[in-house]
Amino acid sequence: MVNDIFLMGTAAKEAWRYQGLTYPNPAVGAVISDEFGSLIACEAHHQAGLPHAEVEVCKSAYLKLTNDTLISDIKDSSDIHNYLIANHNNIFKNLTLHVTLEPCNHYGKTPPCSHLIKELGFRRVVVGKLDENKEASGGFDFLKQNGLHVELLKNSTICEDLLIPFLRWQKENFIFFKLAMSLNGVIDGGVITSLNSRKLVHKFRDRCDLLVIGGNTVRQDRPTLDARLCDGKAPDILIYSREEEFDKDIPLFKIKNRKVYIKNSFDILKNYKNIMIEGGEGMLEATKDITDLYAIFHSPNFKKGKHPNLDLPLKRLSNINIENDTLSWFKKI
Repeated sequence: MVNDIFLMGTAAKEAWRYQGLTYPNPAVGAVISDEFGSLIACEAHHQAGLPHAEVEVCKSAYLKLTNDTLISDIKDSSDIHNYLIANHNNIFKNLTLHVTLEPCNHYGKTPPCSHLIKELGFRRVVVGKLDENKEASGGFDFLKQNGLHVELLKNSTICEDLLIPFLRWQKENFIFFKLAMSLNGVIDGGVITSLNSRKLVHKFRDRCDLLVIGGNTVRQDRPTLDARLCDGKAPDILIYSREEEFDKDIPLFKIKNRKVYIKNSFDILKNYKNIMIEGGEGMLEATKDITDLYAIFHSPNFKKGKHPNLDLPLKRLSNINIENDTLSWFKKI
């Protein structure tokens, strides 16, 4: 049990690296280990439309075990499936697969992972959480019916936390707050984090439907709020403000095909699925009852400026290193 929890935790940690980037798919991680519990490969789902975590980890393990570099150049999920099925030569028969979410059992943008796992013939498959999406679920029973030894992890908290965004936008919407903070807790005064951290924020924006920002921040910072650092799309904007008058030369108003709302309520959020909030202390206070998760970037540098002053008890769910910065995901206690 300790080994299963460790291996599943390793898979979940890898999946958290792509949290916020897989919409409308869930963030999923997977690891493959040998009969002694030693890790062979660890991968995650990176983005909707790309290979699922199970496909990525099978590809990675195959390459490590066979040194067949031809598979390295195969990117399409269907092509990876076909190559592995044709060339695996039973190398997976003594291996164990841990995956944070039940393998999909339907044809969508990619073939069903459950069919690939069955063909590769793993000795054991451990699933962190069953899929509540009826269209994709059924992989657990499919594998069991086809003779594989499949288990559901008894302690699934780490996998449940990973699925918070997916479960929220399946039923209503998912709202997360992005915040950058210096080592001494300063959250204002210009650039705080590294370029790579800022690139990740732009990837978040690219995957979001709506970005929420405070009126004072817009007036003072005059931001663009696009996703230029990753050549992504700019989300729609809600400026949360009591006053409706803004200088329309502020760059955020100049983005084509973008809707910009100026409202003193959050009613418009019900029309969007994947929502990011950016701001400071005032926005933290105003949105604490509607925010599902917090993505907080910590810089290792001291900085002069303002510290947030509010009560907001949080539980850390993950830590991810980005250069010298750390991205931590939190949920409210």
